[in-house]
Amino acid sequence: MGLGGATRKLQKVADMGEELYSRMNELREQIVEVRETVQNTNKRVAALENKVDGQTAILEAIAENEGIDVDELLTEVAIEEAEAPSGAEDRDAQADDTDSIPDAETPE
Repeated sequence: MGLGGATRKLQKVADMGEELYSRMNELREQIVEVRETVQNTNKRVAALENKVDGQTAILEAIAENEGIDVDELLTEVAIEEAEAPSGAEDRDAQADDTDSIPDAETPE
């Protein structure tokens, strides 16, 4: 009877080892997939950054040609954004605006 109990325990440990090994392989595959996704995303981000840099250069050249000071314009926008109400206050302001709009009169 002692050998039967030991055999069952060994089989249980072996089964647990196989399950753990299977899970480890699944995790390894997931890590490889995540790594590939991150690498692809990095490539796409770099390509997008290059496009944005090129578009920025074109826009700055057009602005210069039109006599627009880009730095001054960006500074003004940053100041306006800093002075703008935050999201919660903005929603409240929008709600107030819709409340103050009179309803259209309907003919009777």
